This record gives sequence, C-alpha cells and structure tokens, in this order.
Amino acid sequence: MEMQSDFDRLLFFEHARKTAEATYQMNPQDADNLTRWGGALLELSQFQNVSDSKKMIEDAITRLEEALSLNPNKHDALWCLGNAHTSHAFLTSDQEEAKVYFDKAAGYFQQAVSEDPNNELYTKSLEVAAKAPQLHKEIHQQAAAAAASEPSTSSRTKTTKKKQKSTDLKYDILGWVILAVGVVAWVGFAKSHMPPPPPPPPR
Repeated sequence: MEMQSDFDRLLFFEHARKTAEATYQMNPQDADNLTRWGGALLELSQFQNVSDSKKMIEDAITRLEEALSLNPNKHDALWCLGNAHTSHAFLTSDQEEAKVYFDKAAGYFQQAVSEDPNNELYTKSLEVAAKAPQLHKEIHQQAAAAAASEPSTSSRTKTTKKKQKSTDLKYDILGWVILAVGVVAWVGFAKSHMPPPPPPPPR
C-alpha cells in the first residue's frame, strides 16, 4: 500500500512539475507558479539518489529564489526555501558546510514567520530548525560509527543491507523535512484548479 502511495505521489508531483514548467513558458512572472514548481522539485528530490537529490534541491532553490525576486514577501516561497536548505544540509556530511545551509534555512523560516506570524507550521519549522544541526551531527556520527564497526571481511549481502539502511535513513530524514511541503503543495495545486493527473495504467 505504501509503495502505491509513494508511486502516486511521484506521479502527482511529476505532473505538477511538468505543468509548472509549461506555465512558466507562457508566464515567467508568475510567483505562485514558481513556488509550486520549487515545491514539486523538492518533493521529487525524495525519490532520487543523494547526488541527483542535491541537484533537484538546487533547482528548487533557483525556482523559489526566482519567485522571491518577483514577490519578496511571499511567505510560502520563503518557507519552502527554508525546507530546501534544510534538506540540502541533511544530505551534506561535512558539518561546517551543513551549518551554512541550516543557517540559511533558519533565516528563511524567520522571514516566513515575520510575514505570516499566525501560521503554526512556519513557527514550528523555525523551532525545529534550531534543533536540526544537532540532529544532523548525531545522524552522521551514527552513520560513521556503523560504517567503522562493519568488518572489512563482510559479505556482499551485509554491505548491500548497510547501503539499504543508509538509503532508508536518507528517506526518513527527508521525509520529516519535506512532508509539510507536500501538504502545502497539494493545497496550492488544488487551489490553482490544475487538470487531474493522467489516469494510472490499466492493470
């Protein structure tokens, strides 16, 4: 069931990305569309390997920054940008480099709260952002310790399982960071009266 749900999400956000891209060709000055595009890319980044995920997050950041260049007070774009930088930080193993992303994320969350102080989601994101660097440190220390404790003569099966655990951990991290973006994106897409995504292929 969860696999089907993930597949449905993948289809939905891929459709949203393509729709936003097409809309951009007709109207590159639409800040709402750019925000939806950035949000869709951020969601799709969860389904990629680490390298591709980082590239997709960077593309999302570009779209969201473009939205803010058109409307600097757009709180949902500020909030999505905070999530994008948080996601990028968690995919970065170097703590100093990750801290730069976490600091940027906190700044964007603070701006989003300033623009819409009654939004509980923005306030909660700002609170979580303060704890994110410590969580990052613990996660990467545990990953390093797990890698160090792995015997050098381990079998291919154990190595594969370790890689699977690492991949699962990546998805867990990104999941909690990006989950709320999905909710906001779904609402945004529904409000924009998008045509429904293509029907699933017959079984």
